[in-house]
Amino acid sequence: MKSTKICRFVLLVLMMSIAVACKQSTGVLEIYGNVDIRQVQLAFHDTGRIIRLLREEGDKTEAGQLIAEMDPARYEAAAAQAKAQAEAQRKVLARLLAGSRPEEIAEARAQVKSAEATLRDAELTYKRTQDLAKALVVSQQQLDNALATFDAARANLDEKQQALTLAIKGPRIEDIEAARAQLEADEAALRLAEKELADTKLYAPQSGIIQDRILELGDMAFPQTPVYTLALTNPVWVRAYISEPDIGKVKMGMHADVTTDSFPGKVYNGWIGFISPTAEFTPKQVETTELRSKLVYRVRVYVCNPENELRLGMPATVTIALNQPAAELPANPCQEH
Repeated sequence: MKSTKICRFVLLVLMMSIAVACKQSTGVLEIYGNVDIRQVQLAFHDTGRIIRLLREEGDKTEAGQLIAEMDPARYEAAAAQAKAQAEAQRKVLARLLAGSRPEEIAEARAQVKSAEATLRDAELTYKRTQDLAKALVVSQQQLDNALATFDAARANLDEKQQALTLAIKGPRIEDIEAARAQLEADEAALRLAEKELADTKLYAPQSGIIQDRILELGDMAFPQTPVYTLALTNPVWVRAYISEPDIGKVKMGMHADVTTDSFPGKVYNGWIGFISPTAEFTPKQVETTELRSKLVYRVRVYVCNPENELRLGMPATVTIALNQPAAELPANPCQEH
């Protein structure tokens, strides 16, 4: 009985070897592997308390769909404050660009005229007092007081004339540029505050299936802590291994047909998207003890999975026609095949 089983095993191995040899002789390479699912860890960009979770494990999600939200109160207040600051600085810049109003210039001119009249009166008073002092009618103190009033009136006129000149010229270029730079800084702060407010909502980056819901309502969200694990189901890939003698027969972008035992007779469109640059020993979980010592190259065969039939870990057979020309990786392979 034992010898019979050994004979059957040897016969089976011989038949498999003949089958592989026949396939390769006809320009077809057949390799084996398991389906891998790409995963994305979805987390909020900022910190806050979760107030809405819109997806459960196993739910399908479309790209751009809202899946969670955290309390936006603090971020709304920060955005409102930044908006008010930017608006205030915008008005400051507008006032500087507009320059002095006509009424301000007219007021400055009127003050100059008033200062001129005050100066003329002080000058006449000083001259009269000077004449009276020579006649010894007034004291030296009164003469000094008249001179001080005259000097003050002359200084006041100079001040008013300078103010009129500034009103006519308007703000300095440096002041305008400083106000414009401050406005740019305030607007940048506003954009940042608005982005932080928008980041209180979590959207799915791609279509897929929610694999894990890690946090719950009321939990604190952090950028380092995912809320969901999203499985990207189209395309998926098959992790397979090619022996060293066959590695030169395949190229990036080559089309491949993928089949599984779960859906017999159904062929999935695929393409070679990655070929490892380094050799490794055959993984223990893949081959027999004899074949584990052989060097192989890991390849990644992307597979179109529009109906989400291919599952993580599912065994798959990959058939590659070796007579096809080398091709670039397609832009939308699942739509083109």
